[in-house]
Amino acid sequence: MADPKGFMTTPRQEYPRRPVQERVRDWNEVYVPGALLPIINKQADRCMDCGIPFCHDACPLGNLIPDWNDLVSRDDWRAASDRLHATNNFPEFTGRLCPAPCEAGCVLAINQPAVTIKNVEVAIADRAWEDGFTPPRPPDRLSGRTVAIVGSGPAGLAAAQQLTRAGHTVAVYERADRVGGLLRYGIPAFKMEKRQLDRRLAQMRAEGTKFRTSTVIGGDITATDLKARYDAVILALGATAWRELDVPGRQLSGIHQAMEYLPLADRVCEGDLEVSPLSAAGKHVVIVGGGDTGADCLGTAVREGAASVTQLDIYPQPEAERDEDVEPWPVYPKIYRLSAAHEEAGVLGTAPAADADARLFAASTLHFDGGADGRVRSLHLVEVDERRRPVPGSGRTLPADLVLLALGFSGPDPHDGLIDQLGLALEPRGTIARDADFATNVSGVYAAGDAARGQSLIVWAIAEGRAAAASVDRALSGAARLRLPAPIGPYDRPMTA
Repeated sequence: MADPKGFMTTPRQEYPRRPVQERVRDWNEVYVPGALLPIINKQADRCMDCGIPFCHDACPLGNLIPDWNDLVSRDDWRAASDRLHATNNFPEFTGRLCPAPCEAGCVLAINQPAVTIKNVEVAIADRAWEDGFTPPRPPDRLSGRTVAIVGSGPAGLAAAQQLTRAGHTVAVYERADRVGGLLRYGIPAFKMEKRQLDRRLAQMRAEGTKFRTSTVIGGDITATDLKARYDAVILALGATAWRELDVPGRQLSGIHQAMEYLPLADRVCEGDLEVSPLSAAGKHVVIVGGGDTGADCLGTAVREGAASVTQLDIYPQPEAERDEDVEPWPVYPKIYRLSAAHEEAGVLGTAPAADADARLFAASTLHFDGGADGRVRSLHLVEVDERRRPVPGSGRTLPADLVLLALGFSGPDPHDGLIDQLGLALEPRGTIARDADFATNVSGVYAAGDAARGQSLIVWAIAEGRAAAASVDRALSGAARLRLPAPIGPYDRPMTA
């Protein structure tokens, strides 16, 4: 603990964002380049080095947060990088994309603003790359055992890196033309520039991990053939079965799933397309769904030049502070949060009919209306109470040339062939069933990430990948106990009240 009074003398200061009018004209990350390092030492000083650091339990990776806070406060970046990478393969991803349940569990957050753990994490990760603290770590010798991983999102990549470093020969299969899953084609570049992903993939290739893109398991290669080729298979398919909105008018043209829309914007940034065929330019856009995916659509539509953008959230507007009776510390609370995209929409006034940040809360879609051309023209909604019952007289109509459905995902696509070909057992909610070792009902086949857990956070996906890799390594090596770290079990869940 470098400064025992830091939490009393230093106020919380977050990574400053670029001015709205500047950042909405490009796809670069929203933060001011280089503005974090000058402030981060003092922010790390705010960590109290608690006797029982609840941030450990709030983070499924078990990140050694007080350790690397202390090291950053002392300018020992190499040691901080070592502590950080000991539990997290990809801190540059989580430091940018994770909603930071660790900060909700920070002991300081009981009665003060939490330590900026997420900012310290990304500062360490970026400094590690700049100073060469993250060289490839190929294994000293190979085990002679082979593993196939289906899916190259954070769970699949984490499992691949762990198993490669343990000496196994690993091949990652990805259906898209580039590696990364939703990190590549789902997360907008203004939240994480793809160079962050590319340099980590270069490290993994140098360590020996093989990548096979544009390959659909269950189509191009049957799942049974894949299983026959490898000693073990890990399914990290993600939760790709999106939820639908079954209301009149859904069949109209111009109504799309968020994951039909967002990848096209990413492809524009990759240089594959000059303009997205679903561009929001000049259109009145309505986003149905109040989560992070909806916010990603919001920021994307703003950058594409939408005439207006409104986001509908069926839940009532949260309070600014946690309700200690309902969600006591250290539970991650549902409070009013202002993402970069909502800040942009508020400053630009993209939704005159909505609240200041473009969201309409407690709003439920009733039906869509279209024109003679079969395209959507308007969305009819109604306000709902806490039990989602319509409030009489609260109906209203919004103009809508483009509607984006961001309602979440239920599990892996049950129709892609892989599940049937392997004969995998599923849970009632549609996710892949597995036992305490992450193993499915099919011998030698394991499941990790959203495909088995259900839609979750990136930090849980990485933890799943690491834990599944530990089980696979034990099975392949014949060891009596785990040789690799397993931060979670398949049935662990976030803390709740």
